[in-house]
Amino acid sequence: MIKRMGIIVGLLVAIVLLPVLLRKESATAAPASADDRLVIITPHNESIRNEFGEAFARWWKKRSGRSVYVDWRTPGGTAEIRKVLDSGYAAADERGAEGIGIDLFFGGGDYEFKTQHKPKKGESRLVRLEVFDQHPEWFGDSGIVQYFSGEQYFNDERTWVAACLSQFGICYNEDALRRLGLPVPQGWEDLGDPRYAGYLALADPSKSGSVARAFELLIQQQMQIATEIDPVSENSTIARNVGWERGWQLIMRLCANARYFTDSASKIPQDVGQGDSVAGMCVDFYGRSFSDELKRHDGTSRLRWIAPLGGCSLSGDPIAVMRGAPNPAVAQAFVEFVLADQGQILWNAKPGASDGPMSKALRRMPVRRDIYTTQNRMRFSDGEINPYEATGNFVYKPELTGKAFGTIRALVRIVGIDSHEEMKSAWKVLREANFPEEAMKVFFDVSALDYQRMKDGDPLLGSADALDSAARASELGAHFRAQYQRAEAMAREVIVKGGTP
Repeated sequence: MIKRMGIIVGLLVAIVLLPVLLRKESATAAPASADDRLVIITPHNESIRNEFGEAFARWWKKRSGRSVYVDWRTPGGTAEIRKVLDSGYAAADERGAEGIGIDLFFGGGDYEFKTQHKPKKGESRLVRLEVFDQHPEWFGDSGIVQYFSGEQYFNDERTWVAACLSQFGICYNEDALRRLGLPVPQGWEDLGDPRYAGYLALADPSKSGSVARAFELLIQQQMQIATEIDPVSENSTIARNVGWERGWQLIMRLCANARYFTDSASKIPQDVGQGDSVAGMCVDFYGRSFSDELKRHDGTSRLRWIAPLGGCSLSGDPIAVMRGAPNPAVAQAFVEFVLADQGQILWNAKPGASDGPMSKALRRMPVRRDIYTTQNRMRFSDGEINPYEATGNFVYKPELTGKAFGTIRALVRIVGIDSHEEMKSAWKVLREANFPEEAMKVFFDVSALDYQRMKDGDPLLGSADALDSAARASELGAHFRAQYQRAEAMAREVIVKGGTP
């Protein structure tokens, strides 16, 4: 009996100690014992934080002989990060302080970095990056270009630079598509098919700059199509107005089909992979990662990710050193590491490969063009992909919608999220009534979103006065809720009369 108890106790001790025994030794020092401390605010997921924190700690120890503790701050998406930085610097400016205790801003779309470089009040919150002077060979046609596919990868003042690349596209479940008799989606327009109603997974653009950019690209694609059809009007307002309206009507279709709007970007491919949703808007690295996790024994996966045909540019996820950084030298060194060969390879290398991650492939694409050598791509998770050769045949044109970016992300929430219950109810009845023409005209009326008023950003939605902004959002929200209700009533009347639309 005593022997048996000893075995049981031994097993329990082994179970408790096993995670500790198997855990890889961390290169990141404990907060109290570290020679240096680096505070980084980021929307990046845990895998990226862990891998880059550990890799940089090893790199820094080898270079300087000093240990470092990387203190990651993750308040949420870029919208939440912006609030933290805005309130922090507002308070710092009031008391005459230079910084807010944060060294680096790492990850997210370029819109937020442009905003931090040129805030509405005060001087830039970003400082010039030393890497441009230290390693000029990393920049230019063979390295990091300033512009590609219409996207900007660093600014003229050199205060931010893209660290990696990403594309927003479509993830879908092949098994679920077959079950519903739907064809494989090729572009954004396909997701507006009414047969997707209740099966489409979308993210809230007001919480994420990259999601907001996806909706902006959707509108831009329609605007560019309109100007191609009517090139004479390209420099006038006619074709742009038409494309803008069509873009918003397509967004309304997607929102009407939406099963939900999530704050978590990783929820969409997970939900689609499980078959709870059929398709969704999804950033490339999440789509590829979850596709890998769902691979069958034969190497195929029920979850697929595609760049929408002609509707996707190649965006950069930047990095920047904050004004008043507590440890500016180490912060500048972190930027250098991220852009160095080792940091760039880490973005896409397979676990176990040279300079690869310790546990899980990150599935991000390096920004330096010269990294895509045959030798490097052999150790990449996505070695068959060179993003500079596969951009979705789309060139982003900031002059069309760039100034309206903030307005677009607010309007998607107003038109499709805050009014979603009224929209879904109307969409259901419209389908049942076989889409009566007059009711459809009411449902898709976007005259309240006039391009001439919105192209430089709605002045009230973008107002610095929170009360003015809230009042404008409330006004537009009430307008669209009433509009959806009218369309539903008209469709019900068609059903009651038993007539044809």
